[in-house]
Amino acid sequence: MNDLSYLSAVELGKLIRGKELSPVEVTRATLDRAERLQQSLNCFITLCGDEAMAAARAAEREIMAGHYRGPLHGVPYAAKDLVDTAGIRTTYGTVVYKDHVPEQDAVAVSRLKQAGAILFGKTTTPEFGSQSITRSPLFGDTRNAWSAERSSGGSSGGAAVAVACGIGAIGIATDGGGSTRIPASANGVVGLKQSLGVVPHSQALDAYGNQTYVTPMSRTVMDTVLMLDAMAGEHGCDPWSMTRGAASLHDNETAPSFQGSRIKYCLAPRGKLVEPAVEQAFHAALDIMADAGARIEAFEAGDEFDVEPIWRTINHTVWRTRFGKLVQERPADFSATFIRQIESAGEYTAADYQEAMFSRTRLFRHVERLLGDADVLVTPTLLRPALPLDQDLFSPFEIAGRRIEGIRSNWFPWTMPFNMTGNPAISLPNGFDAAGLPIGIQFIGSLGKDPDLLRLALAFEALTPHHYGKPIA
Repeated sequence: MNDLSYLSAVELGKLIRGKELSPVEVTRATLDRAERLQQSLNCFITLCGDEAMAAARAAEREIMAGHYRGPLHGVPYAAKDLVDTAGIRTTYGTVVYKDHVPEQDAVAVSRLKQAGAILFGKTTTPEFGSQSITRSPLFGDTRNAWSAERSSGGSSGGAAVAVACGIGAIGIATDGGGSTRIPASANGVVGLKQSLGVVPHSQALDAYGNQTYVTPMSRTVMDTVLMLDAMAGEHGCDPWSMTRGAASLHDNETAPSFQGSRIKYCLAPRGKLVEPAVEQAFHAALDIMADAGARIEAFEAGDEFDVEPIWRTINHTVWRTRFGKLVQERPADFSATFIRQIESAGEYTAADYQEAMFSRTRLFRHVERLLGDADVLVTPTLLRPALPLDQDLFSPFEIAGRRIEGIRSNWFPWTMPFNMTGNPAISLPNGFDAAGLPIGIQFIGSLGKDPDLLRLALAFEALTPHHYGKPIA
């Protein structure tokens, strides 16, 4: 059963297509594992066992009758509880919506359903995906896959932990400032934030100024590719999807390689501390790529990458617009941390917001200039491994032996920039520290060139099988 739990979606799909494995069998095993590990991990808000088993039986009948939909047909997946699922409770991680049941699927969910994938649960998220720690008054803390004393990261902590622990090979996540890549790094899995518009975002209220993404979460790059192929493509709900389209990459192409590739790297933006284990792992990864034929060149990251003020102005203003009235009416239903985030936007003017949007454009142009003579930029995903379980977003934290303020600007300064620019960015496992906690590395590509980014991610994955593991038996 453990071997079945850690099969990739690619492997599961081949067994199901060959009728060596039933969708009913794998879905039942996935639900059993979820129920067994939920008490220790707390990575689900809802398990929809009856609906999942009904879908699995329907998939089995279709496949036996020769109606095979593709490589995800019969493969179970969970969706982050920010993502709408018709007829299945979707709480957005908040007490206010604890009994909310959407009438319509998000586009990504609808497309996975069309591909024959089987929804079995909704994974944990902080209130409205608002922070990098997966904690909510609705369900409490989600624990790291590798240590019960550590946070899962966020805001897609539940999705990352479930995938890392073999509770489904794949999951839908979201990423508004690093919310896929942060927990992917902290839990040792693969987390992609694709280019803006590749996967239509049907729940974005501001489709034009959007910097949030519905994303894949998986244990392998090719599983991410399968998810992206299913979810991507134009849709009338999202203007950016109308020009970006799908980002296809298939495993029958020539084996990906670093030979002749051009890589620019930076350990940290100027003035940021880095945990020694992260620095060591990062330079070891650069050596691996160089030995495989890549041309490596450093780049400097100065004030142009100090995006915390820009991100705070834009994101907190959006949150205050969306949730300010709700917080005023029902303050007891929200955490003090969430309320503080909403209130912090009260000082910003419309001119401040617009100036931040101007800065967003300047950042995009700077990133594309860097990529003008490079295939990818490479950075650490996080500047230290997972935080303590009781860490608060507004409290000091420790990095490189020092207590400092500012989790967003000092723990994950490399994730937020690419939400704002729209560039594709993927976090890959990059080894472990002395305590056995995962470390991540991030590849960033040019806007719309997701297949090129994914090819190099596949090449790195092939060279580093020792970076992948099973945290729970």
